[in-house]
Order: sequence, then C-alpha cells, then structure tokens
Amino acid sequence: MTTNITGDNMLTLQSPGAAEATMSSREIADICEARHNDVIATIERLINEEVLRLGRNTARAHQADGGGRPTMVYDLTKRDCLVVISGYSAALRAKIIDRWMALEAAAPAPALPRSFADALRLAADQQDVIAAQAEQLAAAAPAVEFVERYADSTGTKGFRQVAKLLNAKENDFREFLLDAKILYRLAGELTPHAQHIDAGRFCVKAGTAQVSGHAYNAARFTPKGVTWIAGEWAKHQVALRQRAGAEVAA
Repeated sequence: MTTNITGDNMLTLQSPGAAEATMSSREIADICEARHNDVIATIERLINEEVLRLGRNTARAHQADGGGRPTMVYDLTKRDCLVVISGYSAALRAKIIDRWMALEAAAPAPALPRSFADALRLAADQQDVIAAQAEQLAAAAPAVEFVERYADSTGTKGFRQVAKLLNAKENDFREFLLDAKILYRLAGELTPHAQHIDAGRFCVKAGTAQVSGHAYNAARFTPKGVTWIAGEWAKHQVALRQRAGAEVAA
C-alpha cells in the first residue's frame, strides 16, 4: 500500500517490503517556510560530509508547472530528514516531526489475504522482493571480494589500475566517475572534485613527462578511495540492472 501526498510536496509511505518512506526537500522547505535552495544547500553539505545515507537515486529533477529550468529535489528517508533539520529551531523541528507522525498514523494497515489465491499472490510478491535483494547481493559480491583483496594495500592507484581491479571497462568507469561528479576534466585531465580530496579518497600527484617535458597532474585513488569507489561502483551496477529489468518489464 502506498500513500502519496500529490503536488510538488510529497511524502510517500509504503507498506512493509517496499522502499523506505521519504519526504521531499520541497516538503521540508514549505513546512519550515524556508527557501528550497537553502534546504538543498544543507542537504548537499551533509552529503559531502558523509553524514547522510544518500544513494545516487535519491535526487531527481523537478519541472515546475510554469516551465523554466528544472530544479533538483531530494527525497529523504525519515532518518536523513531529521538529520537535515537538526540545526533548525525547536518549533520547526516539531513541525516536521508532527508531519511524519500524522502521515504514518494515517497510513492504512496492510490487508490480510482473504482467499488462498490472494495468499498465493502475496507469496509471489514477497518472492519477487527476495529475488531482487538476492540480485543486489550478487551484484555487490565482486566489490566485496575486491575490497577484501585490497584491504592490506597501502599505496595509491591510478585510474586504469582501479578499473582493472574492479573488472570495469575503462570507458564505462570513466563515464560513471564523470556523471557521478566524482571527477571532472581540467585541461584534458581527470581531476577529483574538492570534496573527495578533502575526504581523503584522492590525492593529486604533480609530475613532468620525461620525453616531452610537459607538466601534468595525475589523480590517484588512495586506499580509502579505492575501498569507497568499489562500493559506489557496485551500487551503480545494481541500478543499471534494475533499470534494464524495468525496461524489459515495460
């Protein structure tokens, strides 16, 4: 069972076995009478500080009814929502908590099967959830194995070395790093975004080519960065499989 509050502001409550309930950043802004851009700034700061448990699929583009440029909207779990508003005044925090409590209380209880056929359908739905979870674990297994192999290493790794360790095609891995805003191109070179350097995932080595004398900066994954990117790459592969499955089902 899913309860949606329609419009730009949305809180989605889902029955057990479904995805975790979320509240949108627009809902937070409206309840707290705050600028949506300020809420987004807080969310992105907490993402960079690795405080929020956000995956890549928690952000979406929103097109206003009147047109214009799409804006980014974040859908937050209850835990992340409460973390975001932790710095707000007690009155504003109470408004958000009251909103969660009211909507959770209004969510209908899951209906029990009324017939043998209904029970079979429920069992089939639960089996689909179990199968999807098993697929995610299988997709993540190579990354887990990779992390275990790499755990004792103390050196930094270049882009090609990490792609090889992850058994990833270089073009696919490069596209992922650029799309996920982990690296960007600077004068033709792959360069880490500042927050990832600050987090200790990358270091940048300066050098000079022996033949041409050309100065260059090379991004290197630290051991911490290699372990982290293994998990992000695994989540990316799961998302690709789920997207492909949804397209086939459609």
